[in-house]
Amino acid sequence: MQRLKTRPQFQAVLAGPIVAKTTHFALHRNGLDAKAVQTQPGKLADAPAPVLFSVRDMWIGAMVPKRWAKRAVTRNVIKRQIYTVSADFSAQYPQAAFVVRLRRDFSRTEFVSASSEPLKQAVRSEVQALMLAGAKAP
Repeated sequence: MQRLKTRPQFQAVLAGPIVAKTTHFALHRNGLDAKAVQTQPGKLADAPAPVLFSVRDMWIGAMVPKRWAKRAVTRNVIKRQIYTVSADFSAQYPQAAFVVRLRRDFSRTEFVSASSEPLKQAVRSEVQALMLAGAKAP
């Protein structure tokens, strides 16, 4: 399993369809053949851009905007849970690129601490449900 690191990689995956949704998360998917080699805008068409996905493997990225998780500690906890759970599901997923995107905030009245065990468990269970639904999607 590889991690998405660059902005063009994230943009290529986010341009793909949403394959699964839960209350707080969305799972975007993009096949590796479609966006593996592309040309940069403003350059000659015969000059290819760098390859976005150098290895044919499952690629995963976590997108946790400040809009939905104000504290950096909370964003890091959510990202860690996403990467941990996605590693468990890597055998069930095809060779493609995925982004797990937070699309709604976790209530600060329910989860008072920025990095509490109940928050970790809630994120983990929801990401597991998301990855399970994504594995069943065509």
